[in-house]
Amino acid sequence: MRVVREFIKDEIRVSIFSWNNKYLIKFEHGPLEQTFKVSEMDVLNEMELDTFCEGDFFKSVQLRFKEMGETLRKQMENL
Repeated sequence: MRVVREFIKDEIRVSIFSWNNKYLIKFEHGPLEQTFKVSEMDVLNEMELDTFCEGDFFKSVQLRFKEMGETLRKQMENL
């Protein structure tokens, strides 16, 4: 597995890997993570991967983290 890029945006750690003819785009926020797999054939160059870290897609990732955090919190309160 090759690390393409790693950076932090709006408190979310973003790691992009190249593995098995796919790009793995991993978002981490605290104890939570989301990973998306994109075929290398669907991306012309690695700079296009930046679009996953902006606009509506990234806003959806942020919203999903909020929902995941609330779900985890509720479950932990029920233990």
